[in-house]
Formats: sequence, C-alpha cells, structure tokens
Amino acid sequence: MDAAKQIRDFKDLETWKFARDLRSELYRVVATFPRDEAYGLAAQIRRAAVSVTANLAEGYGRYSYQENLQFCRQSRGSLYELRDHLTTALDAGYISPEKYDDLDAMAMSAIRLVNGYIRSTKNLRAAADVDEK
Repeated sequence: MDAAKQIRDFKDLETWKFARDLRSELYRVVATFPRDEAYGLAAQIRRAAVSVTANLAEGYGRYSYQENLQFCRQSRGSLYELRDHLTTALDAGYISPEKYDDLDAMAMSAIRLVNGYIRSTKNLRAAADVDEK
C-alpha cells in the first residue's frame, strides 16, 4: 500500500511524531532552566516547539496543497528559531555543550523530515495536477 494512503491524520505523519518527541525533550530541558527564565528564554523555546507541531497539524488540515506547504515552511522556520534559542541557552550556560549538540542534531533531523514532507506534498500535488488534465 502507498504510504500516503496510510496517513489518515496528522498524527500519522512521521514528521509530526518526530517533532512531538523533540517538543517533549525540549520541555524537559527548559524545566531545568533558572526560575527567572520561566517567562524568557524557556517560554520562547516552548512556544517555538509547539509551533513546529501545531503548524504541521494545521497545514495537514488545510484544503489545498499550497496551504499545507505554507504551514510546513512555517514549521521549518520555527525549527530554525529553536536552533537559535538553543545557542542562546548554551551561551548562557543553561545547557551543556553535549546537550546542545544532541538537541541541535534533533532539530536538524526534524528540518530534514519537514523538507522531505514538503517534497512529498509537492509530488502529490504534481500527480493530482496530472490526473486533472
């Protein structure tokens, strides 16, 4: 069976599942930040992490391929934002270089998955366009 036919909900997307794992790990990490960062950097990281999965979900629920692609791009942008926030956390001494490397690698993997999902969606769109002709 075609992989695209097995996806019935955004929760079936491997991209969303991986981003969810990243979000969970980031929530655990920011819980260790100093208390005075609760509404600063920690909140920014939590918001960006939620944005990644939320944009994938919202894009999946949109009517057109083009709208889905736009939300995927926003999700990818939030992943790059997360990478910058992680650099700030490293520079502030809130995370170790090893933890930074692990989280940055996860974020880069998520970016690759989003890029793959974008390519896949573009291919589905192209196939649908051919079918309509």
